[in-house]
Amino acid sequence: MNSKGTLEVRGVKKNYQVNGEAIQVLDNINLSVKSGEFISIVGLSGCGKTTLLRLIVGLESDYEGDILLDGRKLEGPSLDRGIVFQDHRLFPWLTVEKNIAVGIVGKSDREKKEIVANHVELVGLKGFEKTYPHQLSGGMSQRAAIARALVNQPEILLLDEPLGALDALTRMYMHKELERIWKEEKITMIMVTHDVEEAVYLSDKIVVMSAKPGRLQKIIPVPLARPRDRASVEFAEMKEAVLEEFMLHTEHHFTYAI
Repeated sequence: MNSKGTLEVRGVKKNYQVNGEAIQVLDNINLSVKSGEFISIVGLSGCGKTTLLRLIVGLESDYEGDILLDGRKLEGPSLDRGIVFQDHRLFPWLTVEKNIAVGIVGKSDREKKEIVANHVELVGLKGFEKTYPHQLSGGMSQRAAIARALVNQPEILLLDEPLGALDALTRMYMHKELERIWKEEKITMIMVTHDVEEAVYLSDKIVVMSAKPGRLQKIIPVPLARPRDRASVEFAEMKEAVLEEFMLHTEHHFTYAI
C-alpha cells in the first residue's frame, strides 16, 4: 500500500509575539491524515487554520511539537509539499505556461515542456497556454495556480481557501474540477475553508477548530458516496451535523468574548 502523503501532527503549539507579549495561536493540535485523503479544516477566522497550513508547508518553523510526513520530521519548505492560496499569485508578466514552469525544479527544458503540457491538460487549460493572468477568469487563474503547485509531484497539496474569491457558480464548477484532479493525481489534500457545504462536498473528513487559542474540537468523517448529490437528504443531514458542531463552538467563543 502506498503510504506517501501520510501526515502526522503531534502536540503542536504555536505562539506569536505581539507588542512583546506571547499570544498562543495553536494549542496541542493532534491530527492524522492518511495517504490520499481529502481533509477540510473549518473554524472561525483567527482560529489558526492558515497558521497550521504554514507550519505543514514549512513557511514557519518556530513551534512546539512534531509534524511528520511519511514518518519524516518536516524542516522547512520542500518539493514534497505544495500550497495554493486564496489569491492565485501568478506572475502578471508571464503566460500561463511560463507561470506553471516557474515551479519546476531540476528538469531539462524538454522535460519542463512536457510536464507543463501535461499539467495544462490536467487542469483543463489546454488552448490557454499563451494567455496572461489578466486574460483569465478567477477560476482559470486558480487552476493555473493548482497546476504550478503540482508540477513537482508533491505528496501533499495544501489549499488555503483557494476558491473563496470566486462567484457561487464558478465555485461549484471548481469543486468538481478539484475533486477530479485529486482523484487523478491520487494525492493527499488538506483545505482550509469557511464554506461548510464545500467541505462536505469534497472531504473524507472535516476538522472543526475553535479559537483563542486554536484547538482541534472534533473530526467528523464524511461517509457519503462520490459523486455527491447536494440535493440529497444525506448531504443535507451531513451539512447540518457539521454546522451544529461549528456553531456550538462559535456560540461558546462569542459568549466567552462578551
